[in-house]
Amino acid sequence: MKGIARIREEFAQASEEELGELFAAYAQDPRQGVAALIGKYQRKLERLAAERARLDGMRAYEREYAHLGLVCGIDEAGRGPLAGPVVAGAVILPPDCEILYLNDSKQLSEKRREELFDEIREKAVAYGVGMASPARIDEINILQATYEAMRQALASLDPQPQVLLNDAVRIPEVAQPQVPIVKGDAKSLSIAAASVLAKVTRDRLMREYDKVMPQYGFAVHKGYGTAAHIEALRQYGPSPIHRRSFIGNFI
Repeated sequence: MKGIARIREEFAQASEEELGELFAAYAQDPRQGVAALIGKYQRKLERLAAERARLDGMRAYEREYAHLGLVCGIDEAGRGPLAGPVVAGAVILPPDCEILYLNDSKQLSEKRREELFDEIREKAVAYGVGMASPARIDEINILQATYEAMRQALASLDPQPQVLLNDAVRIPEVAQPQVPIVKGDAKSLSIAAASVLAKVTRDRLMREYDKVMPQYGFAVHKGYGTAAHIEALRQYGPSPIHRRSFIGNFI
């Protein structure tokens, strides 16, 4: 009789299709260890099926507007921080594109976002990133700077989309029809992908700033107004990447 260690290897190396064959092959095996393995991998397939059902629900807007042509999701990261740029992402995904565990970037761990960042860029029809600097935010205000970053991200796409799915906003000076979706990064796969692109890009930038100005702790709080950040701001004064229009209450 084949040892359980060997059977465990077979399950670990099996594709989803092959798992069904293994379930059938070992269904009559009387050993508890084998039954436990079958149960473990059956639950794994059930979780995958549930995840695919969730992702299918997040394609509802993409399916609804697919008749117009290429559908693009747009989202931003960094409207609220005291320091650093605001960054926008724009992503066109192929129909029925499967990127497991893709969700609103705020619902994901940093490790998961980094993994999804590469997968999104690999599978996307087109993707783009735009940003507005802290000085630009101070010059034209955060909302207009966010729109500017979104237009940059959109302009960088090749091919250009025919319809835009936006996270709750309507971007001025854009030719394509737009569909603002409240909490869109949790409802649309394309917007979720854009949110991950924007968030990871911005977080990487803040980690680079931290290497130059470690006293502020940018790598930890990414520029948001944590107690430690505000204390550092008061101690060291504003850095070149602080938004002067945001920090008046603290210095």
